[in-house]
Amino acid sequence: MRGIFISVEGGDGAGKSTQLANIKQYMEERNISAVFTREPGGTEIAEKIRDIILDPANEGMEDLTEALLYAASRAEHVRKVIAPALEDGLVVVCDRFVDSSIAYQGYGRGLGKVVEMINEPAVNGYIPDLTIFLDLEPEVAMGRISNRGHDRLETEAADFHERVHQGYLDMIAKEEEEGIFRIARIPADRLAGDIKSDIYAELDQIFGEAE
Repeated sequence: MRGIFISVEGGDGAGKSTQLANIKQYMEERNISAVFTREPGGTEIAEKIRDIILDPANEGMEDLTEALLYAASRAEHVRKVIAPALEDGLVVVCDRFVDSSIAYQGYGRGLGKVVEMINEPAVNGYIPDLTIFLDLEPEVAMGRISNRGHDRLETEAADFHERVHQGYLDMIAKEEEEGIFRIARIPADRLAGDIKSDIYAELDQIFGEAE
């Protein structure tokens, strides 16, 4: 029996790290075997690609090159980590997946449908069963990360992050129009505990409430 694939999405500064730790706690409390991984990255080769993508020294990278590198990293990740774990019946929780590419490169970089095309062979049919989208206005998110070191994408101008945010909202709206409710939009401008409770409620729909 195939496992369950969960991804966590959101703009930089939306609080993904905190909520991923809470999801890990959820799995441990219920004795659910889960693999936690991230994108870009997740394998030795994919992590090297991650370093190239996010290195601020590579600010002159072409937009299409960036998108292709994300897809290359994902192809490695899917085939070596995600697919094997799911086929073994495990839960996979991934910090970002293909929705990030559509939002950041498709909308943020303006590459549009090209991003979906190059990622189709990369994802190889593996789409999350549940995507938790931590929704936070970009200006608030940028304020949260102002005091930390920035990677190449975090240093982009405000209008880039606005386009990324709109990309996520457009994806949700498009899927809901098609009767697909894969993406759970969780407002992230609240206390971490309240966000955690909403995420747990989404997970309970899949795994059942704790006894």
